Amino acid sequence: MKALSWTLMNLATLSTTLYLIHVFPEINHIPNPLGIGMVPRNQVSAEQVESFMAQERGKRRELLHKFLQSCSNSKVKVDTILIESDLVAKAILDLIPILQIRNLVIGANKFHLRKSRSRKGNGVAHQILHNAPQSCKVRIICEGKEVNEEMMSPPPQTLTARTSANDTSMTRINEEDQQHDSVSCICFKPKFR
Repeated sequence: MKALSWTLMNLATLSTTLYLIHVFPEINHIPNPLGIGMVPRNQVSAEQVESFMAQERGKRRELLHKFLQSCSNSKVKVDTILIESDLVAKAILDLIPILQIRNLVIGANKFHLRKSRSRKGNGVAHQILHNAPQSCKVRIICEGKEVNEEMMSPPPQTLTARTSANDTSMTRINEEDQQHDSVSCICFKPKFR
């Protein structure tokens, strides 16, 4: 929600179309009708699968409601895109050229940023940041503040390098990037499975 608030305050205009993208895991297993564990989707009836899918759609609708309400209050055009995929970064990267997204805003928390740094950039935000086309400005928002690319990179191996004010690679928002017809995007992780 903080990433959406940041987007609405810093990038959105009345002519902006904001896409709320929700990537959720592929549903290959559903709860066992007897209440014990999960069973492969192809081992239960079509009615049971549809019932479970309807419950999941309801959860997603509930999750999206507060995001949509926030956009409505800001008078920003909004569209939602739901994608079933286990490859979150790839699913989002594939949408960039299709929707001609020029600004992509991703919400992240400190835990995921630290994890991304310690794993040499295997996190979703890191993958998107380093693989998005140049025509798309990727912004990572953590706790309502923009994170620079330096914070997304793995920590240096040695501490002998010195930096000066001219050496820092802080990502700045360019006024030219904030054109009135820019397409912004907000991404968030599901709170349920």
